Amino acid sequence: MTEKTNWWKNAVIYQIYPRSFQDSDGDGIGDLKGIIGRLDYLQKLGIDAIWLSPVCKSPQDDNGYDISDYRDIDPMFGTLSDMEELIAEAKKRNIRILLDLVLNHSSDEHFWFKEAKKSRENPYHDYYVWRDGKEGELPNDMKACFGGSCWEWVPELSQYYFHQFSVKQPDLNWENPKLRQEIYDMINWWIDKGVGGFRLDVIDQIAKEPDQKITNNGPRLHEYIRELSKNTFQRADLITVGEAWGADTERAKLYSAPDGSEFSMVFQFEHICLDQIPGKEKWDLAPLELVKFKKVMEKWQHELQGCGWNSLFWNNHDLPRIVSRWGNDKEYRQESAKMLAIVLHGMQGTPYVYQGEELGMTNAEAFTMDDYRDIETLNMYRDRKAAGYEECDIMKSLHAKSRDNARTPMHWDDSKNAGFTTGESWIPVNPNYVQINAAQELSDPDSVFHTYRKLIALRKQYPVFIDGDFTLLYPEDADLFVYTRQNEKEKLIVIANFHGNTVDMPKVEGVREAELLCSSYADVDRDAKVLRPYEARMYRIG
Repeated sequence: MTEKTNWWKNAVIYQIYPRSFQDSDGDGIGDLKGIIGRLDYLQKLGIDAIWLSPVCKSPQDDNGYDISDYRDIDPMFGTLSDMEELIAEAKKRNIRILLDLVLNHSSDEHFWFKEAKKSRENPYHDYYVWRDGKEGELPNDMKACFGGSCWEWVPELSQYYFHQFSVKQPDLNWENPKLRQEIYDMINWWIDKGVGGFRLDVIDQIAKEPDQKITNNGPRLHEYIRELSKNTFQRADLITVGEAWGADTERAKLYSAPDGSEFSMVFQFEHICLDQIPGKEKWDLAPLELVKFKKVMEKWQHELQGCGWNSLFWNNHDLPRIVSRWGNDKEYRQESAKMLAIVLHGMQGTPYVYQGEELGMTNAEAFTMDDYRDIETLNMYRDRKAAGYEECDIMKSLHAKSRDNARTPMHWDDSKNAGFTTGESWIPVNPNYVQINAAQELSDPDSVFHTYRKLIALRKQYPVFIDGDFTLLYPEDADLFVYTRQNEKEKLIVIANFHGNTVDMPKVEGVREAELLCSSYADVDRDAKVLRPYEARMYRIG
């Protein structure tokens, strides 16, 4: 087994949604050669690894999360040799490439599923989850995440197959040891090609038991993950992160145990679900209660200290832009984007920066239904229209929470299509690219970009970011997010006004003598008696 260095504890990961990052050939879709051409930009930002959303061969029913060949690249993104070049070019810049593994389900166009449908005796039939039945009499009433039943009838077999997502994403049967071995062989093939790690899509759902209506956290889940890790990840010094919507702190300790028996860390989403009406869908909007939010963040910081590891994130390809969500994307866009960055990057864990987050990119509030492409968004609109929801309420929810908010093209400059493509973009560019773009941010030393760059550098400079104990101050304050991180030699202090009003400056021991590391405003008055809207400061003692 390869010696583990835990390099990822000092690392910052940058997520790329390939179809929206950079188009190199004018077809309106981002590609691997486009990413290669932007590696110098990412090196300047200071990141250590790139997590690529899926680039494997796919019919693109769910934007690549429906894989038809795990060992090939989808032609829209390039070729396998392009991927090998990306791995090599990134390595020259000390950047590792993380692949997105979709192991809960495949595409219905995968060779395995095509074979599985041929007969019940086919050796691939048991790679998927089937139940006998009669047409129109579903095995049970389970619903798929994208709407409709989890069960799809196959008349030639007189069976239903199970799918938790799109009907074109049949769930894989992890109870079959031959399937598991196929997966391990595929992962090892990629490890041998030099990838630096993997993000594992909805990994907590692989141990589903549909007859008991269990989708995540099934009884054999950690058995499967430990076997997976032993046969693959432990061969190399990798970073692995599992997406686990059903994770609590106790499960996270298993996922991210220091012995490396499962993953490096998990994505958990407790903090991300706090701005919706409890018990309702994400579309049912509610204001974020900062006091409750701080308690959730504090819990995860405390519970995993010394026995697990956090992943730190505001954004990804499934979530809206954080500056529009919890900041102010109008009057205080830069200040609130910087505040959110400072609050997050001071905590213990590995930060993830989603493409454009470092520019303060915003939600696509100008979008109409003609502009949206996401299957979840389109299904939500259809279902809520049929249920009698008002058009204005539906659009308000989509403008706030649609996954397409994160999937608009990257803003490189103020030229046509934001420098993303010379052709017609697969999804419209956010019109505010003229004001918000990388070229403008790089030229401004006080920009959101340079704040992220500074924070990334600070995490590598001071050990307290990695091992300092977390203490939340002013836990009941509805506007302030204040905490310290402390080890034996140094102390970090983060003071933030989370909202757009002016608040009294909190009293925090040691601030007068501390070194100011970073702030959301260029001018900082140490004697100020108030914090301005979205003002955040990061200090260090030691």
